[in-house]
Amino acid sequence: MLYDLLIIGGGINGCAIARDAAGRGLSVRLVEQNDLASGTSSASTKLIHGGLRYLELYEFRLVHEALAERELLLAAAPHIIWPLKFVLPHEKGLRPVWMLRLGLFLYDHLARRKRLEGSHMVSLKGNALGAPLRESYNVGFTYADCWVEDSRLVVLNALDAKERGATISVGTQLTQARREGGRWITTLEGGAEIEARALINAAGPWVSQVIGGALHAHSRKHVRLVKGSHLVTRKLYEGDHAYILQNPDGRIVFAIPYERDFTLIGTTDAPYDDAPGPVSISEAETGYLLTSINHFLRRPVVREDIVWSYSGLRPLYDDGSLNASVVTRDYAFDLDAPEGAAPVLSVFGGKITTARRLAEHALDDLRGFLPRHGEAWTRGAVFPGGDMEFDAYLSHLKAEKPFLGDTLALRLARAYGTRAERFLKHAHSMADLGRDFGCGLTEMELRYLVENEWARKADDVLWRRSKLGLHMSAQEQTALREFMGG
Repeated sequence: MLYDLLIIGGGINGCAIARDAAGRGLSVRLVEQNDLASGTSSASTKLIHGGLRYLELYEFRLVHEALAERELLLAAAPHIIWPLKFVLPHEKGLRPVWMLRLGLFLYDHLARRKRLEGSHMVSLKGNALGAPLRESYNVGFTYADCWVEDSRLVVLNALDAKERGATISVGTQLTQARREGGRWITTLEGGAEIEARALINAAGPWVSQVIGGALHAHSRKHVRLVKGSHLVTRKLYEGDHAYILQNPDGRIVFAIPYERDFTLIGTTDAPYDDAPGPVSISEAETGYLLTSINHFLRRPVVREDIVWSYSGLRPLYDDGSLNASVVTRDYAFDLDAPEGAAPVLSVFGGKITTARRLAEHALDDLRGFLPRHGEAWTRGAVFPGGDMEFDAYLSHLKAEKPFLGDTLALRLARAYGTRAERFLKHAHSMADLGRDFGCGLTEMELRYLVENEWARKADDVLWRRSKLGLHMSAQEQTALREFMGG
């Protein structure tokens, strides 16, 4: 079959491009060698944010774009994206109060803000916001950004793309590609051949390997891999607010409420010079994050408090910076389109907040190469399951399905929004949903994930479609693996 567009990579950038392209009337095929969001996109700090510290790097365009996208995404996916209050304690000897005030003023006003509150200076003494902190922290600031279920945002982009006609192929690697007669002739793992008028290389950490490998091409641009690691500990403090903590080395570390019972701490910025692949937190990174958080908290966090960690490779666009923590989080394209030949657009960098806008830019760059190229449409478009006001929908779900209980109803509403009705519709009791594998993960939900969200293995469910791996016992997880065959 001849496709208008073949996309390599099932992370946030690839899936956002697939969604946009399918909605413009293009025929789209996306191939992902592993699972959707199995690389960088599931290893983020899980924030939709402008990037307050990027203001110090004078990345005003990036911050403006990200802040504008924050508002759009909050409206488009209220089930998986919601406001999160941040507390920024003032650290004496680092950024002065006037600088923090100025930065937060810019953050409040660089883009139109309708749904989130502005920043405020607060006293931390006698205030619940300051209760977990050491007594030396007297004043601070609050501001708002957003939390996102990052893996689910990737899946929802792919699901929307599929429902608009795209073909999404997981566990499928592109092995060879050649130009022939104004088209790309590509070979997939297993030997299948498909043709495409244009190709987008959104392989994330593997973008350079795809260029020099399957495409047999060269690029003027380069990716710089930086490993970011996070710790998940038992719950360190009460409240729904997060902390943004200034370290003496100039970097910042977040402490964020996570999955009700835990706290997420991150992230590190460690240069990574090996070939891309699975990574894990190092002893040095663990020590750095513990030292950072313990600089601020009254009660020390020890290694026994850690329940999980995760790491990922950020494929940052190499702008020549010497320090990994100041490499730009902006994105860049390399369009290779010899006269009369099929084009390939390679994507370098980017962040989960700006993926929708990146997709628009990518398709605009390919406009002259593709027939039936419709206009941009995703601005203001709602993601699958997001066609509701969250609190009202949660109340409706509890009333309609009281057998779920508060905890399970909240999890399902958060994960699927109104799409939960697709497997709950005919259920009048938990027994109607089939076997319970633990934490309310039932056969009906599992069937939905396999049939609609490309889940193939237990880890796809436990660590990407959900974070039930943090809550289910080892025995429950083993039973799920046996049921799914892996």
